This record gives sequence, structure tokens and C-alpha cells, in this order.
Amino acid sequence: MNISMGTPTSQPSKPVTSRYFITILLFLAPALFVFSMFLIYPMVQSVYYSFFRWKGFGPATDFIALNNYFRILSDENFLRALQNCLLIIFLSLIIQLPLALLLAIMVGRSLPGRAFFRIVFFLPYVLSEVITAVIWRALYHPDPHYGLINAIMVNLGLEPVSWLANLDIVMPAVFVVLTWKYFGFHMLLYMAGLQNIPAELEDAAKIDGASRSQTIWYIIIPLLRSTIRLTVYLSVLGSLQLFGVVWILTEGGPAGASETMATYLYRFGFIRFSLGYGSAVAVVMFIICITFSLIYQYVFKEQDYIGGYGV
Repeated sequence: MNISMGTPTSQPSKPVTSRYFITILLFLAPALFVFSMFLIYPMVQSVYYSFFRWKGFGPATDFIALNNYFRILSDENFLRALQNCLLIIFLSLIIQLPLALLLAIMVGRSLPGRAFFRIVFFLPYVLSEVITAVIWRALYHPDPHYGLINAIMVNLGLEPVSWLANLDIVMPAVFVVLTWKYFGFHMLLYMAGLQNIPAELEDAAKIDGASRSQTIWYIIIPLLRSTIRLTVYLSVLGSLQLFGVVWILTEGGPAGASETMATYLYRFGFIRFSLGYGSAVAVVMFIICITFSLIYQYVFKEQDYIGGYGV
């Protein structure tokens, strides 16, 4: 009996038939339908209406080409709204995210009672934006009899402050609310990243004589680069689309001092019924967000897959 020895030959792959594609299409059809109806179609419709002077009633017939876009770029209120979004981004990058990283390092490693502090720091993120804004609007109330912050200031011998009615301090006041609301979320992301860093690396640094600050700067932060990039990405996109907290707190006031692109869109699109102009604002917001996302994907995304810790 002849027994052939050697490596077994692979079985020929089955040809892909039309039935195979039909099966895939049937499984994808519900998701594609929902995606098209609630995302693609509204986006195409917004682009279409942005070329018209349209109030939202009846068909759009007053075609004005790019006039809505020219109006946006020349409107000081929109430019101020864009400036406020950029201010929130800047403050988030230099205050909110470093604070979240510091708290994550403290709570995630050696702080006594860290389980309790994890819950306390993350609790504000669980609250909805509306509840958060209502709470802080009460805290910011200008009357010391109703506003806790001004009541404390009066007891300390200071004058009460109209936090949300002062042109100079309304944006810092709004940023305090945003930091209280979202830093727990970023802290949680950093804590998840810290779990992937072996404790042996920190122990080895201590044996080599590295201080705690040196360990954080030269070991922990470099190994958290991919997580830091993710939090920066989410923070920037969130700041560009900021609406709920600002609208409940100030409605973009006083005198547009706390206006954001989203509140500006809502004001013109749904309050003044300039839906054609509001659609143009939505398109501009989408272009800004997608441009940032594409730049991020091109510059950083490939680095996130290099090495186990994003280094």
C-alpha cells in the first residue's frame, strides 16, 4: 500500500455566489435603512436647504446660492460663537484634561479611600446636561438668599457677583460647569489606561532612584499617549458641538457673550425660523468637525496601533 507523505493540500475555496451577497444585503438592510433615514438623508437635506432663503413652511423656492455662507463668515455673532468654542477647547486642554489626569493618577494608585473618590468624581458625569445646568444656575443665582456661591461670598465679606450676567466672567463660569460635568469621564478613561501599565515599571523606576514626579513624567505619561490623544479628540469635538449646558445656563447671553455654534444654530434655525440659514450653519459646523476628525485620523490614528501602549 502506497501512503503518500507530505503536507496536505488546502481545499479549494468555494466560489462566491449571488446568494451569498443577497444574504449579506438582507442582514445589512435594516441598519442601512436606519442610517440613511436618520443621518444621510437629513445631511443631504440640510445641504440642499442651505442654498435657499427658507422659513420652514412650504417648499424652498427662494434660491440664493452661497449667500447664506457669505453671511455666516461675515456675521460677528457667529465669529464670536466660534471664538467661544475655541476658548473652551483651549481651557479644556490646559485645565480640564490635566486635572483629570492628575486625579486619575491619585485615585487609581495610592490615594487612601480611592474607591469612594472614584464614585464622587465620576458622579457628575452620570447627571444629564439639563440637570447639571439647572443645578449650577441655582448655585450661580445673583441673590445671596438663593444662590449658594454668592451666599458664601457675602459671609466672607465679599460682594455678590452676577456670574451669568457679566460679559467678562460668563465664559469662565460656564467652563467651571463643564469641567465639573466632564472631568470625571476623562478621569475614567485615564484610569483605564493606567490599568494597562504594569506596576513593575514604576517599581523599577523607584529602585533606580526616580522620584514620583519623574515616574509620572517619564513613564506614566508616555505610556498614556494614546489615551491622552483620545481624550483630546473627544474634548475638541464636544467643545465644537456644545449646546445643552450653555443653553440652559445662559441661552447664549448676555449679549451673545456665551454663544456657541450650536446655540447660534438653534437661535436662527428654530427660534427665528431661518431654517435655510440654520442649515448653512449646520453644514459649516459639520465641515469644521469632519476636517478636525480627518486631520486627527491622518496624524495620530496610525500611531495608536504601534506598540502595546501607543508608543
